[in-house]
Amino acid sequence: MKTYQLTGIGNAVVDVISQADDSFLELMGIEKGIMQLIEQERGEVLYASMEGRVQTPGGSVANTIAGAGALGLDSAFIGRVHDDALGRFYADAMNEDGVDFVNPPVPGGELPTSRSMIFVSPDGERSMNTYLGISSELSSEDVSEDVAGNSQIMFLEGYLFDKEKGKAAFLEAARNCHKGGGKAGIAISDPFCVERHRVDFLLLIENELDFVIGNEAEIKSLFETDDLEEALAKTAEICPLVVCTRSGDGVTVLNGDARIDVPVEKVIPVDATGAGDQFAAGFLYGMATGRDYETCARIGNVCAREVISHIGPRPEANMLELLRGKGLL
Repeated sequence: MKTYQLTGIGNAVVDVISQADDSFLELMGIEKGIMQLIEQERGEVLYASMEGRVQTPGGSVANTIAGAGALGLDSAFIGRVHDDALGRFYADAMNEDGVDFVNPPVPGGELPTSRSMIFVSPDGERSMNTYLGISSELSSEDVSEDVAGNSQIMFLEGYLFDKEKGKAAFLEAARNCHKGGGKAGIAISDPFCVERHRVDFLLLIENELDFVIGNEAEIKSLFETDDLEEALAKTAEICPLVVCTRSGDGVTVLNGDARIDVPVEKVIPVDATGAGDQFAAGFLYGMATGRDYETCARIGNVCAREVISHIGPRPEANMLELLRGKGLL
């Protein structure tokens, strides 16, 4: 059985991108500059309306795993897609990016493949309309014990917490990873995820996980406080490794009694989409290759800075060359 340095589990969402002006958005009833969850029928109407569609495999943790794969890690992604045109595209694209998409598309799946219709306005605003589809039905049946049990690091996506079967899949993946001697952690994903499932999130972090990665809003939401230092301290009491990104204020890493604050060089982003995902890719790459946590954070910062320099949630530059140029490899 193949072993993996990093395996992710999360939503498998095809990003479908098209240019659109304000009059088109108004005509289609699309709210500009925000992300909306939509139903299947609405998704089909919007998909059909898109001209010059560009499709890319997406999903928060999937983007992280792809970024780590581009750095050379042996990586896998556990997700659920339908055996339809978009599902086959997603699976093939992940495999072509060097990431093993370990679950084949589901024939006769209960819902179509998940997709996010993204309309980019001339002023650069992105209006996102996401149909969750089959990815939100991921369950323990999709989690291969062999894959999870042969993973050095397992990274879980908080968005899947919205369904009980997703929570069960998380637990199974984390426990199988631990049985094989690996470490499991979570991308908190969104403060609203925490608000919906705070008790379950905290129980999972305290009893099942080895690390947590989140931004300051997500970390503060865990303990319903506006005091970041209080939230960090409380999270560190229940989890061995806490990694908090703070935009232009840098990164804080808490490991037991040790604290590391790593600054970042402030830049104006072209597109902030994917910054947290690619930070996680760099940090987890550092962990998987045995680097100290300060170096892990610095690698993560370089990866995040690259992705915000252009449109799109995945790196375009040769990240290994960039990291060598910074003296981090």
